[in-house]
Amino acid sequence: MAVEMRASQALKLMHEVNLALVRDSDQDLSARQMTILLTVYLEPPPHTVRGLAAKLNVTKPAITRALDTLGSLRLLSRKRDEADKRNVIITRTVDGALYLEQLGDLVAKKAGELPR
Repeated sequence: MAVEMRASQALKLMHEVNLALVRDSDQDLSARQMTILLTVYLEPPPHTVRGLAAKLNVTKPAITRALDTLGSLRLLSRKRDEADKRNVIITRTVDGALYLEQLGDLVAKKAGELPR
């Protein structure tokens, strides 16, 4: 389902959602952290550090730093790939699923509040 909105409305929605996250959330995620989190939950697995680095066009250490934070917040977890010990598999968590469900609700609420 396509949603029609002007660029100014899209920016207003982005602003309102980010403002609510900064004000109300314990987890103030960076754009990189949020993109990693959304990628892992919205795109089919498996997800690896190497794959995320390639997708986001950043270094593996940048992904690792973001995953350190997301892991400490229990939004994602990591485990060594038993088939290929060089790979680290990124997995979803219950806390991460709940966080994103609440984020989706927030986005929908803020979108509904936009002036038409």
